[in-house]
Amino acid sequence: MQVTSSSFKDGGAIPAEYAFCAIDAKTHATLSQNRSPQLSWSGAPAGTKSFAIVCHDPDVPSKGDDVNQEGRVVPKSLPRVDFFHWVLVDLPPRPTTIAEGEYSRGFTPRGKPGPATRHGARHGLNDYTGWFAGNPEMAGQYFGYDGPFPPFNDSLVHHYVFTLYALDLPRLPVEGAFTGPQVRQALARHALAEATFSGTYTLNRRLVDTPGP
Repeated sequence: MQVTSSSFKDGGAIPAEYAFCAIDAKTHATLSQNRSPQLSWSGAPAGTKSFAIVCHDPDVPSKGDDVNQEGRVVPKSLPRVDFFHWVLVDLPPRPTTIAEGEYSRGFTPRGKPGPATRHGARHGLNDYTGWFAGNPEMAGQYFGYDGPFPPFNDSLVHHYVFTLYALDLPRLPVEGAFTGPQVRQALARHALAEATFSGTYTLNRRLVDTPGP
């Protein structure tokens, strides 16, 4: 099974239009177009009854003490954890493509609605739900796709991994406002195959000209 995209190259830099925030010379970061990228896939195994897509960032700082703090740097050596940006399940076997911006265009304070979405599929919660939980103006349930927003002072370029799963059943057994970890657990029992497509992103201006791990 293979995943491709016309939005950016596999392993390459993600353009700002697919991110939650873009670099701003005065404020470090500003809201971007937050469009979901185009994705296409082929080579699904026989017996595939639905697809799921999970996008996660494995490079999120495990401690937030230095995150987005002036005069500080988030060191590369800091242990990192997963942050889920998109959880989409119950995609039908056809079509085998997602158009650019089909599942997100712009940022929605307090989150986009869900779980029901296009083509009979369902969205899970992304991890901005927890990130904004303590902010009275932003708190809410963030369903669907919300793109990259790494710390502007992180010394590590972040990686965003889009994983496509071919499943042996039409509806994944997760209900309500389900999360990335819950979907991963269910996928372990029902995935026939998987394929990945990834990109990198940073808001650290010092790293823009020299991107890398």
